[in-house]
Amino acid sequence: MNKIRAYFRESYHELVHKVSWPTWQELQSSTMIVLIATVVITAIVWGMDALSHLAMTQYYKIIG
Repeated sequence: MNKIRAYFRESYHELVHKVSWPTWQELQSSTMIVLIATVVITAIVWGMDALSHLAMTQYYKIIG
């Protein structure tokens, strides 16, 4: 039981005293970067899906 208590005590100490938390401005900036990257990657995947769908539709029209 003492090991568990020590683990939580050390974890709390590390989170409070050793971790450098981002400022509100840094957090907002990072969030915007993630949102923009998500939209861009989603658009790329959607485009690849639409292109492959078009290619497969044309292929099936030719062979069948």
